[in-house]
Amino acid sequence: MDTAIEVRGLHKAFAKKTVVGGLDFTVGRGEVFALLGPNGAGKTTTINILTTLTAADSGTATVAGWDVRTNAVEVQRRLSLTGQAAAVDDALTATENVVMFARLAGLGRAAAKRRATDLIAQFDLTDAAARTVRTFSGGMRRRLDLALSFVVTPEVLFLDEPTTGLDTRSRRDLWDIIRMLAASGTTVFLTTQYLEEADQLADRIAVLHDGRIAALGTPAELKARIGGDTVELHDDHGELRREIPTDGTVADLRRALDLLDEEGADGIVTLRRPTLDDVFLAVTSPASAPRPVKENA
Repeated sequence: MDTAIEVRGLHKAFAKKTVVGGLDFTVGRGEVFALLGPNGAGKTTTINILTTLTAADSGTATVAGWDVRTNAVEVQRRLSLTGQAAAVDDALTATENVVMFARLAGLGRAAAKRRATDLIAQFDLTDAAARTVRTFSGGMRRRLDLALSFVVTPEVLFLDEPTTGLDTRSRRDLWDIIRMLAASGTTVFLTTQYLEEADQLADRIAVLHDGRIAALGTPAELKARIGGDTVELHDDHGELRREIPTDGTVADLRRALDLLDEEGADGIVTLRRPTLDDVFLAVTSPASAPRPVKENA
């Protein structure tokens, strides 16, 4: 795997409280990698370390081949960070915001205007280009925030809960943009509170629990850890009356239905598949011992 991010033995504590307790993982170039976990699990701290905003107490991390501690400037040149709040200027228009960022990035006046025009179109904001940002919806502000991240196309894009507070349509529009960015070769490192979002977008997912990685794999691999499909029988009021585990094959589903028929069961039959919610609850419950998961180097 061509590596974009490599983390080994990363630790960070605040006021003697361990927030990140020994992380090991790699992210491939062009991959969408999602970091999940309860509030306080260490997601934002991990992003802050990888983007050089916070120094780790121990361990190593490289981004785009550069060590985040010893080569911070080189790392900063190759990444872009979009945080939980949009970093746009409400008093400026969409175009003025992008031009300003482009000028700060070193583009000349004409080049900055061309870049603004291209990005405004790419992020579907052309009709609002001349409007001040204070008139934008939450989804429009988020798209503009992402556009600013691409004034200079980054090798690695960090998104810290980018869709928090957005409505369903705006969230899904943003998913399409993230897919487009990943398809163009940008590595995307994502934290999110929305498990469906990680399931839809991520090539691989790491679940943090008490500052450690408790589960790591593709969405399908993580869900397979919980078990296979289950045939459920509900009564007319929706109460669960019977569960029959299956392996998901047609033959085994037929076996489960035949068993219900033999029992004379009456009600509504549904097929339930494991979800990331099941994974998340299983590995972050208080009863779950946070055994760290390590990747092979």
